[in-house]
Amino acid sequence: MLNRRGATGETRTIFFEKPLADAITTGAVLSAVAIFWVILLVRFVGLRSFSKMTNFDFVMTIAMGSLLAGASQSKEWTGFVQTLAAMASLFAVQYFVSRLRHWSPRLDEVVQNTPVLLMKDGVILHDALRSTRVAEEDLVAKLREANALDLSKVRAVVLETTGDISVLHGGSVDDLLFKGVADAGND
Repeated sequence: MLNRRGATGETRTIFFEKPLADAITTGAVLSAVAIFWVILLVRFVGLRSFSKMTNFDFVMTIAMGSLLAGASQSKEWTGFVQTLAAMASLFAVQYFVSRLRHWSPRLDEVVQNTPVLLMKDGVILHDALRSTRVAEEDLVAKLREANALDLSKVRAVVLETTGDISVLHGGSVDDLLFKGVADAGND
């Protein structure tokens, strides 16, 4: 831990006078408190907090990880409390945006990306790959991950709003699964 000097030149610590003991204790205690704070916030806001259902959720998850790491490295109580407040604020913003998305289709369009069809009925849609910057090799790797053994049985491959790739294979696909997917009606 870096030495922190007050206005009079003395080294400030959070728990102990000895810097090494303070560094170990501070890291352990602040990490534990921050993790319990996140758990409390998730219990309050709900399981959707880290669902990664939208790109907004994905950003939230990454931001929480960064804030959690920052909390464990706080050098002063004010910085730690500020980090906890930032966590609570992000949860609140996510909660209110998800509520507003239900009420306003227009806001939903602004906040949410559109899933894109990359493959349909065994045919790779190269224009879609190009526009989404997905390499054919990456698509093929996802097909292998999904145990797609015969391309003619792949009904669709969708680049989801979170960046995940869904592979739908089998005999047929219900039209509901194409709801909101860009280019789903084109062959």
